[in-house]
Amino acid sequence: MSDAATMVTRLHIDGAMLTHVGLVRTANEDVVAYVYPNRTDPLAALDLFALVADGMGGHAAGEVASRMAADIMMARIGPTTTFTPALLMEAIDEANRAILAESRIDAARSGMGTTCTAVAVRDGALYLAHVGDSRAYLVRNGIATQISLDHSLVAEMVRRGTLTEAEAETSPHRHVITQSLGRHDTVAPDIFVDGLALQAGDTIVLCSDGLTDLVSRTAIAEAVRATPPDAAASGLIELALAAGGHDNVSVGVFQLAAEAPRAAHLSRTTASIRVVIDPGETA
Repeated sequence: MSDAATMVTRLHIDGAMLTHVGLVRTANEDVVAYVYPNRTDPLAALDLFALVADGMGGHAAGEVASRMAADIMMARIGPTTTFTPALLMEAIDEANRAILAESRIDAARSGMGTTCTAVAVRDGALYLAHVGDSRAYLVRNGIATQISLDHSLVAEMVRRGTLTEAEAETSPHRHVITQSLGRHDTVAPDIFVDGLALQAGDTIVLCSDGLTDLVSRTAIAEAVRATPPDAAASGLIELALAAGGHDNVSVGVFQLAAEAPRAAHLSRTTASIRVVIDPGETA
């Protein structure tokens, strides 16, 4: 095989993630993290891996659970040189077992858990791994479509037709989640086995419920339109704060553009770049 035997076409991805403690909580139990491969390395397995985790549990246990989920997922997926959707399931299962084991060792962390919504992008396709009620949206042609399904009591009632979406928004049970990492021996995440095709001009938005409780899907789409990712993420957090900021709020915005094909080489160049944003108030 020659040194430039194949041509690899990728979408250029530009993104930013931010997390904020909000205006009411004293601690931030959200964690956001993302990683790009070296953009000059055509053999890198992924073009993007990103996640948001929203922890729950007393005595700061939620912070522990969300951090554990992020660390395990990033370690298993972020630097991978070979990617399959099955790897997402394996990473989710590993995180669930580790968090549950920790909660059983330390009584102060008993019952801790976390949501986890993660996306991997490879060869112009998006692969989702999702547990809980954090969300992933695909914004295309100015319209935001939720591509994750909430694992919550009211969401299941809406899907069964026993509750309307309007009723769900004001239901006292809207924060009762039906799945999370660290609460049970097994977990049944939503995994995209077949990738969702992406195109230039798309925007991927990841967020915790601290945003979606207060900011509409239409407002999310408008905030990311023709706005650089860092400004869009900051703007969305400001919208949540202006609406009350009663919870931690986390946002990731990733914009896709066309990228010219380039020659694939046999050997890797440098390692992937990892970026992890610690919980806490944004600047």
